[in-house]
Amino acid sequence: MNDTLPLLDTTQLSPMPAAEPAKILLLYGSLRERSYSRLAAEEAARILRYLGATTRLYDPTGLPLPDAADETHPKVAELRDSATWCDGFVWSSPERHGAMTGIMKAQIDWIPLNMGGVRPTQGKTLAVMQVCGGSQSFNAVNQLRILGRWMRLITIPNQSSVPKAYLEFDEAGRMKPSPYYQRIVDVMEELMKFTLLTRDIRDDLVNRYSERIETAAEVSARVNQRSI
Repeated sequence: MNDTLPLLDTTQLSPMPAAEPAKILLLYGSLRERSYSRLAAEEAARILRYLGATTRLYDPTGLPLPDAADETHPKVAELRDSATWCDGFVWSSPERHGAMTGIMKAQIDWIPLNMGGVRPTQGKTLAVMQVCGGSQSFNAVNQLRILGRWMRLITIPNQSSVPKAYLEFDEAGRMKPSPYYQRIVDVMEELMKFTLLTRDIRDDLVNRYSERIETAAEVSARVNQRSI
């Protein structure tokens, strides 16, 4: 991926160095050869790397539908490994029939809340984006926010929606200068800030009273069972 960023005014945007670079996983929701949700995610990844992050862009090609395979499927295993690896997410979906695509939802559905004692999403950060074939809409990002809350992600306040996306990218697949590009920069900058501020206290953020008393009850039951 070409990492040049000729659109950035670097006098107004500074990298955010950290001892351990923020790790961001980007998901997109279309398999088309010229997928605008993928192109938007690629632009987001370039910006994130400029800011100091390490990124992974997951290709959903070949991912089975949820329940059509098990977690040992190579594409499922790859997705879950990347979800465990990352500190934060970017979800970029087209809007289709007033909603996110099934491809986008399938990826999210394959990521569990808990996985062998590991929480792939809980306490991590999330930025949501969408591309539109027509006028600007926010249906997909609104749905993604609901899913982010369900997955116990820290979904940042800012978001991106690119109307008439076919007009916003050049023949090489790079985004043209516009307020929509600037908004993606805003969103990625905010995602980096939230990620660096919260990742070291992630375990505290998802430490819940209801789960503590449930765990304590389970431990007590095991102790009592052994004493019988």
